Amino acid sequence: MTRMHNDFEVGEFDLEERQALRRVAGLSTELQDVTEVEYRQLRLERVVLVGVWTSGTADDADNSLLELKLLAETAGSQVLDGLIQRRQKPDPGTYIGSGKALELRDVVESTGADTVICDGELSPGQLRQLEEIIKVKVIDRTALILDIFAQHAKSREGKAQVELAQLQYLLPRLRGWGGNLSRQVGGRAAGGVGIGGRGPGETKIELDRRRIRERMAKLRRQISGMSTSRETMRAHRQGREVPAVAIAGYTNAGKSSLLNRITGAGVLVEDALFATLDPTVRKARTPEGRLFTIADTVGFVRHLPTQLVEAFRSTLEEVADADLILHVVDGSHPDPEGQLTAVREVFADIEGALDVPEIVVINKADAAGQEVLDRIARRERNSVVVSARTGAGIDELMALVERELPRLDHEVLMLVPYDRGDLISRAHKEGEVISLEHVGDGTVLHARVLPSLFHELERVGKPVERVG
Repeated sequence: MTRMHNDFEVGEFDLEERQALRRVAGLSTELQDVTEVEYRQLRLERVVLVGVWTSGTADDADNSLLELKLLAETAGSQVLDGLIQRRQKPDPGTYIGSGKALELRDVVESTGADTVICDGELSPGQLRQLEEIIKVKVIDRTALILDIFAQHAKSREGKAQVELAQLQYLLPRLRGWGGNLSRQVGGRAAGGVGIGGRGPGETKIELDRRRIRERMAKLRRQISGMSTSRETMRAHRQGREVPAVAIAGYTNAGKSSLLNRITGAGVLVEDALFATLDPTVRKARTPEGRLFTIADTVGFVRHLPTQLVEAFRSTLEEVADADLILHVVDGSHPDPEGQLTAVREVFADIEGALDVPEIVVINKADAAGQEVLDRIARRERNSVVVSARTGAGIDELMALVERELPRLDHEVLMLVPYDRGDLISRAHKEGEVISLEHVGDGTVLHARVLPSLFHELERVGKPVERVG
């Protein structure tokens, strides 16, 4: 019972459940035939990282590989080594060039690694040629992120979205088993006779592709049906004219911690990339008592796979439909400006997201250098520095939210009968009460309110100028 007071900060029960089953490095038996790698679930263990540095500074390349290391560790891997190849563009055949691929094979053999992870999305041909040279499993950045999403998805919608993204990635990368025609069906082997009944028929790889397409179509129908309930809840909130705030930002920037600090939601918090995928919507109030909803969304990352953006579109629409975005950035990260740019690139793929007003929330102030905080604050005019862990700056953030929310465009000064105290209560909950005065016939209300409440007050109240 002594730990219960911290539940709202880290989502303790969810955290215990996730930690109850952890991958243990070195306890798996790998298949010898690497050509079947695409057909089995990813089990990343002892890995070597490799990246291609094509543009930017050496620090940018190092930060990208460091992020790949964090992704690999989140997926349950032990990182043994990391290599960066300087090239004008990735080699179309082997990503890093045939000579460097041979050097990479020597590194893999000397470290005892069983997997190579490339910091980019590889074509099917690049995957195949690298595996033939290195003789171990090769995974690209996209497959790694999809594997993490598959581990962390909890809701039915989240699991369906991740599976759809995985199948979209897998479809062009399916491979057969060489020239082994015994895996083909059709013709006389299937009892077919006559014209059109002879020949190899449908091969195993064609059968797999057809099944994947059928499964993708089914998942799209399921996601469409599940998103209907989300749209219904969103329409209900909009119908009540409650302003909506969305928390967005780079993965592991502290979005869930911020939501917990503002609302006490008890959402899972873990120092890992993509710790939470399922959006959470909670009610909150401004310092003046105005009601609004605040939604936590899935985290973004550099080069977020397009399959995930497409599959999670219904979830990401929470951002476009919001009245205000709290764009959270990790002030202690080596490249916070790169985080801001990467998130805004994803916003550009969501229709209407770039038009929503934005507050940049520079989080983890307790771990960041003052020079970095000042630099970001100068760059982002509408920003605030906070620490979700300690609570510093939260009051300033809430005051800024109060200022940036859509203004209540109807100001009233009316006498409300005492038997309609429910309207006074609604003015407190949904509007901004400027003053109250109790007189003999009722309550004189001076407030700014939403259109729906304004029309109700017009119907039952009297303008103060006509009183007496």
